[in-house]
Amino acid sequence: MMLFWIATVVLILIAVAVFVVPIYSGKEEDEVASRDELNKAFYKDRVREIELETSEGIVEKQGDLVTELQQSLLDDVTEQKELHENNVSAGLVIPGVLVMIMISYGMYFNVGNLNKVEEWQEVASRLPELSQRLMGEAQDPLSDEEMNDLTLALRTRLHSTPDDATGWLLLGRVGMANRDAETSQSAMKRAYDLNPDDTETQLGYAQTLMMIGDPAQVDFVRFLLKSVIKRDHANVRAMSLLAFDAFEDGKFEQAISYWTMMKNLISPDDPRAPMLNRSIERAQAQLSPTGVTAKSVSITVDLAPSVQLPQQGVLIISAHDENGSPMPIAARRVPLSGSFPVTITLDDNDSMIPERLLSSQSKLMVKARIDTDGNVMTKQGDWFGESQPVDLGSSVEVKINQQYE
Repeated sequence: MMLFWIATVVLILIAVAVFVVPIYSGKEEDEVASRDELNKAFYKDRVREIELETSEGIVEKQGDLVTELQQSLLDDVTEQKELHENNVSAGLVIPGVLVMIMISYGMYFNVGNLNKVEEWQEVASRLPELSQRLMGEAQDPLSDEEMNDLTLALRTRLHSTPDDATGWLLLGRVGMANRDAETSQSAMKRAYDLNPDDTETQLGYAQTLMMIGDPAQVDFVRFLLKSVIKRDHANVRAMSLLAFDAFEDGKFEQAISYWTMMKNLISPDDPRAPMLNRSIERAQAQLSPTGVTAKSVSITVDLAPSVQLPQQGVLIISAHDENGSPMPIAARRVPLSGSFPVTITLDDNDSMIPERLLSSQSKLMVKARIDTDGNVMTKQGDWFGESQPVDLGSSVEVKINQQYE
């Protein structure tokens, strides 16, 4: 706030100068100069008349008349100076200056949003605290409002330090946590451009691109992850992402290989071990000729009594792998109406990526969400529901009864 007050004081001083200076100079000085020139011209004309009258014999005491004329001119100049010096008093100027200052500050405090500026600066000062809590150094997690505050604080800092690769990486992670794909991708790309050899940056950028699910970026994602593995052969995060990519691409043997290597790197008591076993079993089932018995799933969606439908929107029904990963395997948009339950069938024609067909899954988790803005990312206030894992080819009922907070 110190900078704000300094800036406003400087502006007020400039305004006061613009207001006061013309009062003590300018027009009156021009008028005085014009009157002086007029008096001089009058004096010269009168001197010539006296000389002419003297030559004609009309005037006898030329010297006395000239002396009297000079005295009259001198008296007029003195009177002008006194009039100019006493024309403007401080009693008239000071009230005008005070009124101008009060009006200026009064208008700013009414329409200038000073309170929002103070809130913004207070949020920016909390950046270290919010960053530590995001990175898990504090026990209490960040709320949605605090996540928004952290985003604002990071953007403020990055505006003044645009070459801070760590700051861009942190902003990208915040974007992922907020399910803001656009912010996450742009921030991770900036971090990667600034520090392309950093392992954390490569992993974060790859994870963001996988979350977005852009088929054009698949090869680049694999390049990033394999670059990490080349430098760190025991990087479990990179192996996990590579295994997921291989499984979704139908390369089940490669996925099993990555998951097996991960099992060998972690201890048997690690909480990730059971999940790895299930993933390996699922991939092995895909290799079996009897692993897939059908190519579609019938879905019935109903609403809980507490759900309030928006005036406009769509119903998004999607099928995910049995772990409920954010990226859907197949999805369909259904116009939102007041008629529920809604029954549809998802098959390979609804698959999001040609290389990742619905029929490649043995088990699925089905989700349904009421969307109001057409954005694929969920947001606060969206109603949704999800099923337990079911076999492909079966029928499943999903009840929308939860709301994102």
